[in-house]
Amino acid sequence: MTNSKSAGQASTSQLVTGDGRTHVGSGLMRESLVSSKLMAETDGGEIRPMVPDVTMIAIGASSIMDRGAEAVVPLTREIAALNKEGHKFVLGVGGGARARHTLAIGLDLGLPLGGLARIVGGVEEQNRDMLQFLLAPDGAVTLIKEHFQDLQLFLSKGMIPVCIGQPPYHFWEPPPQDGRLPENGPDVGLFLMAEILGTASMVFVKDVDGVYDKDPHKHDDAQKIEKISAAELLERKLHDLPLEREVLRCLENSRLLTSIRVINGREPSQLRAYLKGEDVGTLITNSRHGG
Repeated sequence: MTNSKSAGQASTSQLVTGDGRTHVGSGLMRESLVSSKLMAETDGGEIRPMVPDVTMIAIGASSIMDRGAEAVVPLTREIAALNKEGHKFVLGVGGGARARHTLAIGLDLGLPLGGLARIVGGVEEQNRDMLQFLLAPDGAVTLIKEHFQDLQLFLSKGMIPVCIGQPPYHFWEPPPQDGRLPENGPDVGLFLMAEILGTASMVFVKDVDGVYDKDPHKHDDAQKIEKISAAELLERKLHDLPLEREVLRCLENSRLLTSIRVINGREPSQLRAYLKGEDVGTLITNSRHGG
């Protein structure tokens, strides 16, 4: 059978030979996967999201969970009410004070970076389980990575999936720019999960009304930033941020999530306002893709 297509346009079902090797016909044939030219050529194309009608809600461990019933119970009641109203979301949480305590012991023992990242992942399960127990009467279920494919089933039944923002690399943690603490913490893990699943949006629920130019808990003259790009926020090198800086670097490279918001979970009405499309908190955008 005669094939009129060139080698570069060959169907992926066709095998190509001629240089002593057999290739699957594609634009990647005989190319180095570290070529900058090839990477640029693969930048486009459609990416199909798994859950395009779902919001990832990242609940702060230090800012919300560690505050106990005073902060957690009102927020979970609002989440349960929003779920009954038909909003679809995945809840995620980190380790908070217990994670910091674990890291302190690991540093004192001289553990390597990958070891530090590894021991923190299990700590976050405690906060996840507390959220799941509190919301169990409202349909909360534990979501682990082995059940990502079941996510739509959970959501279609009105359930509330709850997961952890485990450090995504564990033993293979990349070296940090400064210090010895892993830069890929729970905020990064939940962002990557939202990007992989293709959620419609993502919100970080903290204990401040958004991102400020300085810590509003310590400075009365702190100014709230209403909207800013991730690149600009990184360039400003603010001393305090309510989320991990590595999230901003990830956002600049994301393909599906083009923005995130930071809101105040101590005021649960802000979460309701956010899910209804109101302009609350701080909007952080992806400048590469016009978020």
